[in-house]
Amino acid sequence: MTILVLANFGMGLFKFRKELLEALINERHEVYLSLPHDDYVSALEKIGCKCVKTPVDRRGTNPLKDVRLLLKYIHLIRRIQPDVVLTYTIKPNVYGGIACRITHKKYITNITGLGTSVENKGFIQKLSLALYKIGLKKASCIFFQNEPNKQLFMDRKMIKSKTRLIPGSGVNVSQYGFEPYPEDKEKINFLFIGRMMKAKGIDELLEAAKLVKMQYAHVHFDLVGGSEEDYFQQLVEHEILGIITYHGQQKDVKPFIKRAHAIILPSHHEGMANVLLESASSGRPVLASNVTGCIETFDDAISGISFEAKRVDCLVEAMVTFIKKPYEQKKAMGIAGRRKMEKVFDRRIVMNAYLEEIDNCKEN
Repeated sequence: MTILVLANFGMGLFKFRKELLEALINERHEVYLSLPHDDYVSALEKIGCKCVKTPVDRRGTNPLKDVRLLLKYIHLIRRIQPDVVLTYTIKPNVYGGIACRITHKKYITNITGLGTSVENKGFIQKLSLALYKIGLKKASCIFFQNEPNKQLFMDRKMIKSKTRLIPGSGVNVSQYGFEPYPEDKEKINFLFIGRMMKAKGIDELLEAAKLVKMQYAHVHFDLVGGSEEDYFQQLVEHEILGIITYHGQQKDVKPFIKRAHAIILPSHHEGMANVLLESASSGRPVLASNVTGCIETFDDAISGISFEAKRVDCLVEAMVTFIKKPYEQKKAMGIAGRRKMEKVFDRRIVMNAYLEEIDNCKEN
C-alpha cells in the first residue's frame, strides 16, 4: 500500500509516531509524509519515509493560506495516489479530510486535541467546528485521544464515521524507561516541560513558583521548552530573582526528568499530555490541572496530584501538599505512575489500533 501522512510539524511525527511509521515501512508499505521542513525531516527520511515539503500555518487564520493548503493537498493526493491518508492536528484534519473527499481517497483522522480555536468560544470556534464537520464526514475512522472530546463531536452531530478511543499517542515505555528516584531528600526539583504560553498555564506557574519559593527555599523550578515572545522578559526576570531556571528548547528532556522529583503541568486544555506520559513512564509523580487530557494520565493522590486549572492558589496548594509528603511516599507515587503507563498507555496499543484500521481500509 501507499500511505500518505499529513502533519503540521516533523517533531511530533518523530517523537510520537515513529514506531507506527517504522512498522508500516517494515510491512513494505510506501510511506509519504507531507509536512513543513524542520530539523526532524532528515531523521524521518532515515527510517525510510519520503518527505514532501508542505508549508502549514499552524495558528494562522488567513483564509487565502488555508485555501492554498487545501489545493496543495488535492494536488499531492492526485500525484501520489495513496491507498489511505492519515491526518493529524487541526488543519491537516480539516483540509486533508476535504481533499480526500474531493479525490475520493480513504482517510483516517486523529483528533489530537481541540486546540485554542475550539476551546475559546466565539466566531472562530463556530467556524472551526463547521470546518471539522465537513472534513470528518467521510473518514474511514476517527481516533479520539479522550472521551470528552469524542462526546463533544457526537453531541454536536459532527461525526457519522467509525470512532475509536486511543490513549493519546501512548508512550514508548522502553525509550522512557524507569529511572531511580532522586536520592536528594533535602531538595525538591519541580520540572515544567512545554511551550511558554498562556494555554499551558505559564502565568499561574510563574506566580505560584514565586509564592512557594518564598516559603520553601529548598524548592527549585526548572522550565524547559520554547517561549512565545510575550513571556521571554518574565522568564528572565524570574530567573534573575532565583525563582526559576529557564533552559529553553531541548531536544532531549530525559536528563531533566531524571533529576526531577515531580513534573508540573498547569495546562488549560490538552488532547493527551505526552509530557505527563513520558514523565510517569520514567517513574516521576505528576502535578497537573484537572482538565481533559491531563487527568486521565494519573490516579489522583496515588501517582499524581490534581488541581483546578487557572487557579494560582490551587496550584500552590498542590505543590505544598507534595512538598510535605514523606520521601518514600513521593517515590511510591512514581512507581505507581510507571505501572499505569505499562498497563494503559503503552504506545504499542496505539500502533496496533492504527495497523488494524489501515488493514480495514485495504480490505474494504
